[in-house]
Amino acid sequence: MNSYDNPVLERLPKHLQRYVVEQNYDRYSALDQAIWRYVMRQNYAYLKDIAYYPYIPGLTKAGLTIERIPNLQSMNDSLKKIGWGAVTVDGFIPPAAFMEFQAHCVLVIAADIRQIEHITYTPAPDIIHESSGHAPIIGEPEYAAYLQHFGEVGSKAMSSGKDFELYEAIRALSIVKEREDATEEEVQAATDRFDAISSNMGEPSEMALLSRLHWWTVEYGLIGTVKDHKIYGAGLLSSIGESASCMQPDVKKLPYDIDTLQFSYDITKPQPQLFVTPDFKHAYEVLDEFSKTMAFRVGGQEAMEKAIDSSNTCTVELSSGLQVSGVFTSMFLGEELIAIKTTGPTALAYKNLELKGHGKHYHKDGFSSPIGLLIGKRLPLEQCRAEDLEGLGLIEGMPGSLYFKSGILVSGKVRSFLFNEDGLLLLVSFEECTVVHEPTSQVLFQPEWGIYDMAVGSSVKSVYAGAADKFAFDPDINISEIKTEKQNWTDEQKDLHEIYGQIRELREGQGKERALSVLVQELLEGFPNDWLAMVELYELAIHEGQIELEDSLRFILKEKARKNPDLEKLISDGIRLAQTQPINLELMYQ
Repeated sequence: MNSYDNPVLERLPKHLQRYVVEQNYDRYSALDQAIWRYVMRQNYAYLKDIAYYPYIPGLTKAGLTIERIPNLQSMNDSLKKIGWGAVTVDGFIPPAAFMEFQAHCVLVIAADIRQIEHITYTPAPDIIHESSGHAPIIGEPEYAAYLQHFGEVGSKAMSSGKDFELYEAIRALSIVKEREDATEEEVQAATDRFDAISSNMGEPSEMALLSRLHWWTVEYGLIGTVKDHKIYGAGLLSSIGESASCMQPDVKKLPYDIDTLQFSYDITKPQPQLFVTPDFKHAYEVLDEFSKTMAFRVGGQEAMEKAIDSSNTCTVELSSGLQVSGVFTSMFLGEELIAIKTTGPTALAYKNLELKGHGKHYHKDGFSSPIGLLIGKRLPLEQCRAEDLEGLGLIEGMPGSLYFKSGILVSGKVRSFLFNEDGLLLLVSFEECTVVHEPTSQVLFQPEWGIYDMAVGSSVKSVYAGAADKFAFDPDINISEIKTEKQNWTDEQKDLHEIYGQIRELREGQGKERALSVLVQELLEGFPNDWLAMVELYELAIHEGQIELEDSLRFILKEKARKNPDLEKLISDGIRLAQTQPINLELMYQ
């Protein structure tokens, strides 16, 4: 992975690095550059009045310009000065991974850019949304702290098995909608699959609920009051269509609070309502209010059930502080939790550092351990020191047994003990060990299986997604098999891109041998449906004082707008900016 000489990126764990793709800057055509420039010019003209105040100076802090699609190197050169970084990925990534990147102060940027047909609003994440939407406001310290804290909380959120199905459906739908050659049948099929899954999700998981808070703040948030507010959500800041329409009265504005959790969202459509937070401190407080209900804060049986339902790597932290990371598949339940069990590679850790000799290669076939108090013993095992163990009949090299109130009996030869830095017991290892749940006669461990490492803990203190020591565990990740399809340009499209390239050269003071009128004629004859190149030529005609060509182009553009109502606003806004703003706005960022 290219770290762009940014220490923030160099610290990313390996499993996150697997989501990163090369930007491949040459992928962007001259038309792509024109799309970026048009959107950014519109954003500058409009958002300077309605965006939250740090947005405009924040563009410079994030290494962005109006003229060109950002290069990840220049973005990282700027972002690392404020302790952040940026990487490119292939479209949507799972919410858990997105949150974890955020926790590491890394912006995730979709490498692709929207088609001109979706210039006002894209159904898929793209470089306009991710960079011009998220990056500029990172320079605001309170917001950056909120964003990182959200990532930290979100990276612990429990997902359900259905969440990944929904993610795959959303990803597939966004990709097919953005495909230039997608048929109506393909779009409908992807829509039907998304609708079928989204309508059968059951109770929303922690991640689903947390994603709602993220959506209504980080992506689509307003700040101020219900009657007087500004935009700070990246989805609005990067949409020249919705940034304007969202301020209209028909889009309801509601106070942002914990009840916002009741509002789901559709990522492929404009939003019918938005939420207003008075400040980022309030948004932070709402997030903390919700986090108090999450498994990592609550623990216990309900939290364990969420871990099992997720079917992914989770961590269970016991009352002793010992952490067990793996895929939890079953447990014994009576009136209380009496055991934990994983299947497949499992690791043990303490204070987020893997215990030596207890990585996932050692516990490759899973792990199980009783949880609870011992019969006839008032002192919980996790409060025992070395001097207390002899009284429990636990002596290294000697037979010993532990009988739990749950009915689980552990019997074997004591091999070793592991204590924490305060001398309190964390782990007991047995040889020739048998573990039986006596009320049901179910055998949990047999001597021929090897060493039995028994976790110490009378209760489950915390349960959260992912491994405790992510750097040592290096968990397997679900990378979607559905990839963003790379465009194969037709000869006709390549010819159009060539014209856009010549226009860019003229705007940058190069290629003066080509007359503007010649390019206009080529567009009229070969690409009668194009409008963006005409807008750029109109800017150049004004800039060069070619009044006759300027009048002719204005007439052509207005005729296009009259015949194509869907383009009327885009063309009118382009004409207005050409008349009121200089071609090169770079100095306006200084």
